[in-house]
Amino acid sequence: MFNKILSYISEDIAIDLGTATCLVYVRGRGIVITEPSVVAVNQKTGQVLAIGEEAKKMVGRTPAHIVATRPLVSGVISDFEVTEQMLRYFIEKAHKRKFLLSPRPRVIVGIPCGVTEVEKKAVCDAAKNAGAREVFLIEEPMAAAIGARLPIQEAGGNFIIDIGGGTTEVAVISLGGIVISKSLRIAGDKLNQDIVQFAQEEYKLLIGERTSEAIKIGIGSAYPLKEKKEMPMRGRNLVTGLPEEILVSDEDIRKALEKSVRQIVTEVKTAVEETPPELLADVMASGIQMAGGGSLLRGLDILIQKETKIPTKIIEDPMTAVVRGGGMVLENLDQLQEVLVETEYLEAPK
Repeated sequence: MFNKILSYISEDIAIDLGTATCLVYVRGRGIVITEPSVVAVNQKTGQVLAIGEEAKKMVGRTPAHIVATRPLVSGVISDFEVTEQMLRYFIEKAHKRKFLLSPRPRVIVGIPCGVTEVEKKAVCDAAKNAGAREVFLIEEPMAAAIGARLPIQEAGGNFIIDIGGGTTEVAVISLGGIVISKSLRIAGDKLNQDIVQFAQEEYKLLIGERTSEAIKIGIGSAYPLKEKKEMPMRGRNLVTGLPEEILVSDEDIRKALEKSVRQIVTEVKTAVEETPPELLADVMASGIQMAGGGSLLRGLDILIQKETKIPTKIIEDPMTAVVRGGGMVLENLDQLQEVLVETEYLEAPK
């Protein structure tokens, strides 16, 4: 009874704790924060100087003692203290005080499939230390499927691919549970690194991660485009040490990304092969759904469709699918309780 009253007063929150971007959904208000998962820390004092958008502007532009880092690697916490501070910042920013003594919020956090119990515990502890009253975990492909409004609670196969910054998650969902899941630590960040590596090997040009990401978004593709695209690539020549600008085409960038894209496609094909035939028949009718920022790589849906022979489409607003799904679970926690991850320590008395 007391918990029910608290849930009416507190503004419960769903967080998509992404490697590249954090999104925060507040119950009754929708998505209120979309910021990069970057934290700038002064290494001399250990003080956090900036979080999110402000910290991202500092990447590659700071003096030696200030480091702009990402506390999450491949969707998993790599720096506990910094993640906790980042979560506290997002929770406080999202949690508008309705009353003077507003209760702490309940928080749902999206996590990759296949994370260990230790990694799950790290997420729960970080969220609790950051000010959450209760913490629930939901697997990202499940949240993305709910966000895409797929009929996950029916006895039918729903095939979803969620390509984020750190991980690619592939899952087949039926009757509110994940039947098959694959988690691959190749996604948006790896594609950025591929472009950096390509520039070094092909043109002896050193470029930053921001530049490589801009090129990926600008002309990156997984499948030949109808019309040729070109873009200048600016960096430092490794031979002369002087600045240089080179014009690269979509074909060059496609060659740079080919190996990683091929691994993603292979993982999807493996999941298709392992899907029970009855569910596969459903998937052939309903198609493969793609979510996450990485799914926006031009032609990736066409390539997956060609390789799997299953209709493939990118869902509406793929970037926010996970946090929208988490938000929908928040709004209907009683009906959707079963989709949450069961963890032994979550139910422990506080």
